[in-house]
Amino acid sequence: MTTLLVFGDSLSFHGPDGPHPADDERLWPNRAAAALGGRAELFAGAGWTARDAFWSLAGDPRVWAQLPKADVLVLAVGSMDTLPSPLPTFLREGLRYLRPDPLRRWARERYLAAQPWLARALRGHPVALPPALTVRYLDRVLGSIRALRPDLPAVAVLPPVHRASSYGFVHSGRLNGTAAIRAWGDGAGVPLLDLASLVGDHVLGGRGNPDGIHWGWEAHKLVGKALADEAGALLDPAAMTLVSPPTT
Repeated sequence: MTTLLVFGDSLSFHGPDGPHPADDERLWPNRAAAALGGRAELFAGAGWTARDAFWSLAGDPRVWAQLPKADVLVLAVGSMDTLPSPLPTFLREGLRYLRPDPLRRWARERYLAAQPWLARALRGHPVALPPALTVRYLDRVLGSIRALRPDLPAVAVLPPVHRASSYGFVHSGRLNGTAAIRAWGDGAGVPLLDLASLVGDHVLGGRGNPDGIHWGWEAHKLVGKALADEAGALLDPAAMTLVSPPTT
C-alpha cells in the first residue's frame, strides 16, 4: 500500500465550508492517495509555513513513526509564507497567549480589523516567512528525512493565488516566493505542483471557500489528480496499484 507523508497547511484540510477531518476522502491528499491505492498521513495546521513543517518533523513523534512507512514525501507548505503579515510572527502568534480573556479577544479583533488595511498600506510586506527562509526550511526537512531515507521521492508545491478580503486582496509576495521555491526545487531535484495554474480559475472565479483562500471540492479533485500523477511517476510501478479516485 502506497503511503504519502504530507506536510501541509490549511489548504490541505479546508473545504468550501471550513475545516474537515484529515481522513475526509474529498481532501486532495486523500484523493491522491486513493488514486495510488494507498493512504495519506497528513501533518498540517492553519497558517503553517515551511518553518512549521520543520518543527513538526523535529518535534512530533507521530511523524517519526511514519518515516519508515512513507513511499512519497509531499511538502505542501510554502503557500502561507507568501501572505502579508503586518505584525511580526512572534507577536501575531502571541495574541493567543494574552490574558485575561477579554484583553485577548479585544487585541485579536483589532488586529483582524487592521490587517486588510495594513496589507494594502504596506503593499503586502512583510510576508509571513521570507522566501530565503522558506527554502531553507524546505531544504532542512528534505535533508533531514533523506538522511534516514535517502531514496525517498519528494514532491513540493508552488503557492496558489487568493482573493481574500482579510488580506486586502493583496498577494505581492507570491511571485518572489514562487521564484525561490522553483529554484530550490530545480536544484534539489524535487518536482513541483503549480497550484496557481491548477486552482487559479477556481479561486479567482469565486468557486471556492467564501474566505477567498481555501478551495471547493472541484479544486481538491484537480490537485489530488495532479499529485497522484506526479507521485505515481516517481514510484516503482510494480509496487503500486492504480484505482479510480472518488467521484464526489
